Amino acid sequence: MDTFDTLTSEKELFSPSKEIIKNSYIEDYDKLYQYSINENEKFWDETARQLDWFKHYDKVLDYNPPFAKWFTGGKINIVHNALDRHIHTFRKNKLAIIWEGEDGKERTYTYFALYRQVNKFANVLKSFGVKKGDRVTIYLPNIPEIAICMLACAKIGAIHSVVYAGFSVDALKDRILDAKSKILITSDGAYRGGKIIELKKIADEAIKKAPVVQTVIVVKRTEHGVSMDSSRDFYYDELMKLPIASSYCKTEETDAEDPLFILYTSGTTGQPKGILHVHGGYAVGTYISSKYVFDIKDSDTYWCAADPGWITGHSYIIYGPLLNGATSLMVEGAPFYPYPDRWWKIIEKHGVNIFYTSPTAVRGAMRYGEAWPNRHNLSSLRILGSVGEPINPEVWKWYYKHIGKEHCPIMDTWWQTESGAFLITPVPTMPLKPGSCGKPFLGIDADIFDENGNSCESEKGGYLVIKKPWPSMMRTIYNDDKRYEETYFSKFGKNIYLAGDTAKRDIDGYFYVMGRIDDVIKVSGYRLGTAEIESAIITHAAVAESAAIGKPHELKGNSIKAFVVLKPGIEKSDSLMEDIRNNVGTHLGPIAKPDEIEFVDSLPKTRSGKIMRRVLKAREMGISEGDLSTIEED
Repeated sequence: MDTFDTLTSEKELFSPSKEIIKNSYIEDYDKLYQYSINENEKFWDETARQLDWFKHYDKVLDYNPPFAKWFTGGKINIVHNALDRHIHTFRKNKLAIIWEGEDGKERTYTYFALYRQVNKFANVLKSFGVKKGDRVTIYLPNIPEIAICMLACAKIGAIHSVVYAGFSVDALKDRILDAKSKILITSDGAYRGGKIIELKKIADEAIKKAPVVQTVIVVKRTEHGVSMDSSRDFYYDELMKLPIASSYCKTEETDAEDPLFILYTSGTTGQPKGILHVHGGYAVGTYISSKYVFDIKDSDTYWCAADPGWITGHSYIIYGPLLNGATSLMVEGAPFYPYPDRWWKIIEKHGVNIFYTSPTAVRGAMRYGEAWPNRHNLSSLRILGSVGEPINPEVWKWYYKHIGKEHCPIMDTWWQTESGAFLITPVPTMPLKPGSCGKPFLGIDADIFDENGNSCESEKGGYLVIKKPWPSMMRTIYNDDKRYEETYFSKFGKNIYLAGDTAKRDIDGYFYVMGRIDDVIKVSGYRLGTAEIESAIITHAAVAESAAIGKPHELKGNSIKAFVVLKPGIEKSDSLMEDIRNNVGTHLGPIAKPDEIEFVDSLPKTRSGKIMRRVLKAREMGISEGDLSTIEED
């Protein structure tokens, strides 16, 4: 039986409160969604008109599959919409960014102050010869300067390439060389869990292997003293004091299809892929998804606890919130340092209304128990969010109960670096099912295909696909159109975007992402999603985290091996192992019971919190672990 396995969806339904429904932007989501699909170009045209254009576009969509161009002929700049237009309104003196450092330092920027800082640094970049189309690599921690540098690049039409602070020398080198960046912006160091990460030292080593870099601009953060090359290196704060750093800089009138940024995402093998996004479509997608999914109002304090070095940070710390005129909170450092209640303390202190984080972080909080969040007043929270991987139902319910106090809907968002913005997600007025990422977002024509390209019935797993282009989608892989086409548009044809995930849909139209295509284990002809096996494992009271992989098996094709992290104080034993196996059998059936369980202290994860199952599998099989540039060090 060469089909995806049929597994039961979550039956519990959590309905939004009357207050949430009354104050939300969307009343009847299903009706609006049908309109957005039936009148797709008209819907995106109406959405795009909510932004400012220097010159209105001639055509909404110019589609030559698999390549889509949106709002062609239009002139726009995302920074004009994220900053410039707000300073002529009541938002001029509203807080745009609140920043809190791991060492307790704080800074705030109003929209006008942020506008001036961005202008100043844009002029600094111009003084170094940076012009439209040039690539600038940014290797900074979660500090306000990362937002300022990104926005300054976009303002003058330069293309920013942000590399997550903490990536290795080789990971930084590869990304610099691929983008051919002449300028690198970094800092002396970064704080993480009480330690200093030597960013300048890493940058210096990377530049030795990537001599295309001519100028290095260094932000002082840790001020622990670093080596500076006087012919190449300049301190950010000193440059910002020079006459060249005027507080006014004209915003470049970029074409809607002009590149905005490159963001690299690693694959199992080969070089990282440079995902290319553009000014027009990306602005439209991040603006409307932030507004409708997070229900952002002018009185809100919004906190996305990701890092700006990831697409989540690009879209939902910086661009999306600022396009909506929101107050965005940025927090540096480890979530549970120096104490496990650091995040809950911050929510209470700043009166956070919307909180967006990853299932990994929530599972981390669960390990410390509910006593820590219960010490704090979290009543300001109105909306919660989840991003990065499927959130197990047990984790969802803990988050809902102990953080949201059973009145905050959880926006479990599914999307990708490639998509730029949410593809499948609830909105606040939608009844919620734990473990489901809701329904396709407005304008997104999502489906689940079987191996032959036919739409799957309810509860049947298959390949998650998108059948229509959308504005915020990647335009290509930087300098590699062929790889773009082969990776995303080869399996089902040039009109069908293959997301690389497996999923199923229930009878009510709710989607459940089961895992990456290579995270599906075929056992005795059945295909089991690793996410579902792991969800079943962590329903056991002793388990904190788990990861499942498939191993070749002579009779079954594959056997299941699970790696399990136990909660603090739990003793490992054979009887516990067997109890966990039986628990999986109870939830999913005997076919899904792991053949092996190994108790481990931690799981390999990317720095954005995704479990790297392929690394576990490679170690188990004694083969190459592939690209490890995104792995989080212990």
